[in-house]
Amino acid sequence: MKEVDFFGIFLSPFLAWALIAFAVLWVIRFVLLRLGFYRYVWHRSLFDISLYFVVLTMLVFYERSLP
Repeated sequence: MKEVDFFGIFLSPFLAWALIAFAVLWVIRFVLLRLGFYRYVWHRSLFDISLYFVVLTMLVFYERSLP
C-alpha cells in the first residue's frame, strides 16, 4: 500500500477508502430510507455502523484484488 499525497501531506490509503465508504453509505441509507426498510430494523444505529463496515470491507477487498 502506498501513501496518498494530498497537497504535500502523506495520508494512509485506508483513510481514502473510509471516506469513499462513508459516501457510498450515505447513498445506501438514502435508498433504504426511501424504501421504508428501516421499519423492519430493530436498532437503526447498529445497523448503519454494521453496514458501513460491510461496505468498507468490500471496497478494501476489491482494491486488493485488482492487479
